[in-house]
Amino acid sequence: MTVSRFHASLLLALVCACGAASTYAAVKRSVITIGRAQGRDNRSPLEGQQVIVQGTITGNFVDGMGGFFLQDGGDGDPFTSDGLFVLPPKASKTKLRAGDTVRVTGRVFEDAGDGKSFGTLTTVRAERIEPVKLPKAVPVIPTVFTAPPDRWEVLEGMLVMIDAPLSLNGTDTRYAETTASFDERLWTPTEIAAPGSVRFHEIERSNARQRIVLDDASSRRDPKTVWYLPEGVPRSGSTASGARGIVDQRQGSYRLQLTAPLEAKPAARPAAPKVAGNLRVAVFNMENLFNGDGSGGGFPTLRGAKAPAQLKAQTDKLVLTLKALNPDIAALMELENDGYGPQSSLAQFVDALNEGGGDWRFIDAQKGPGGDEIRVGLIYRKSRVSPVGKPAVLEEGPFGARSRAPLAQAFRRSKGSQTFLVVANHFKSKGCTEATGPDTDQRDGQACWNALRLDSAQRLDAWLKTNPGQRTDKKLVVGDFNAYAMEDPMRLLRERGWKDAFAVAKVQQPYSYLYGGMLGRLDHALLSPALAKRLRGAAEWHSNADEPEAEGYAGSDIEGPWRSSDHDPMVLGFDL
Repeated sequence: MTVSRFHASLLLALVCACGAASTYAAVKRSVITIGRAQGRDNRSPLEGQQVIVQGTITGNFVDGMGGFFLQDGGDGDPFTSDGLFVLPPKASKTKLRAGDTVRVTGRVFEDAGDGKSFGTLTTVRAERIEPVKLPKAVPVIPTVFTAPPDRWEVLEGMLVMIDAPLSLNGTDTRYAETTASFDERLWTPTEIAAPGSVRFHEIERSNARQRIVLDDASSRRDPKTVWYLPEGVPRSGSTASGARGIVDQRQGSYRLQLTAPLEAKPAARPAAPKVAGNLRVAVFNMENLFNGDGSGGGFPTLRGAKAPAQLKAQTDKLVLTLKALNPDIAALMELENDGYGPQSSLAQFVDALNEGGGDWRFIDAQKGPGGDEIRVGLIYRKSRVSPVGKPAVLEEGPFGARSRAPLAQAFRRSKGSQTFLVVANHFKSKGCTEATGPDTDQRDGQACWNALRLDSAQRLDAWLKTNPGQRTDKKLVVGDFNAYAMEDPMRLLRERGWKDAFAVAKVQQPYSYLYGGMLGRLDHALLSPALAKRLRGAAEWHSNADEPEAEGYAGSDIEGPWRSSDHDPMVLGFDL
């Protein structure tokens, strides 16, 4: 029987007026495509409205994420997504499986996941879910692409397969999340471009397009394993192929909720680098070496090891790292600031270096330096170099309250040889606690406390021009500056005449730190022009930044120097 549009409308009105259940024909007439619910923009044009959609369940993640992804046959518009996320009613008894076809009645909302305004997932909070036999129901075929899409938004909620190798740039095992990227690894924009510049924003946009977070389709914390990495979490720089899953957007990023394991190709671990020259200097942020009270008690410590066994594991890794680099002098950061006595963190670390035979000594600055919980330190091998004059420290201005005080000491290889100055530094970190005024995040890529770090750089340069400790034109300024290569503090120091050791040595793309899946340098070595002429080599040992965090001393503690810190050490070679 043919029903006119007028009669159909009249019938629907009568049914609704009587409070009866909607007929299949009436409901079918009100079903919309998922693409219409998604819309072309980042937020749904139907946000807050009730809709009826239907399609195939591509991923049932109710147990892990509280909902499932639904995808239909499309609306023919390449600028709208054909999938979305559905939160079922709490009292729903409908059994859901991937591959089932269902009709969902509910209200559209944009879920930020973590309360952020950026990055919302178009979601339907279902009031009713019912199985339905669609006339042309077929299994959803994943959208295959070999390069990053122009806009991830048009794939939100859809089943996809990436037919291209992905670089794996670090796994956060707390949430089983791996940052991945198409083509090459990602770089922190301010490592290679001036903050806020046109080039800076170009790199930001490129990173956002190439970056995708691989996820385990669960919000559970600290899973026993990362199921999609069956061979274990690999080093960053490893690659994977055949990524298959559903495009999701939450926690401020686009991600792929995986539906199958990855085929990972692990990156090889590099051997310790060797540099030319007759004198070698290592630079190493040791990630909070705290030894309790120095007598086996005082645990857990403020920043480092939580128990004596962890301290031993941490110390063993740090010792293996420095011995492999075989330096004559080492500048150390993040030592516990607990004096220079036999129970101090510095003294006991030097004792550990000397176990089995060794002649390491440390520079005793008599106090501090500085009042922070952590400090810098200088150690040296007595048979290879000798200190000249007394150590000098800079504790004024930002170095008194925020940044760690620089420590300078002059050395020479032998009597009558040339004297050179080594200065260990550790500038204020990028965390925003207590930051006010110009030290707040200016949204130019330099994060918080940049104004203070810039002031620190200016004062450091002025101090060094007074020849602290010993007069010499050969100066080496090293440490963790908490600033990437193109940020204001480092550019100021280079403008004042200090030479980047890695640029002098013509090292391509150096990095010492991995954060947010992006590479860069917070650790630097700067040379006076006279010492730059004596440089014979510079290298970083990527023994830490690329290693899974869980393999450090507080985690699985794998044998060897791997993940002894969150920073990579560097070694410089000079001909003196």
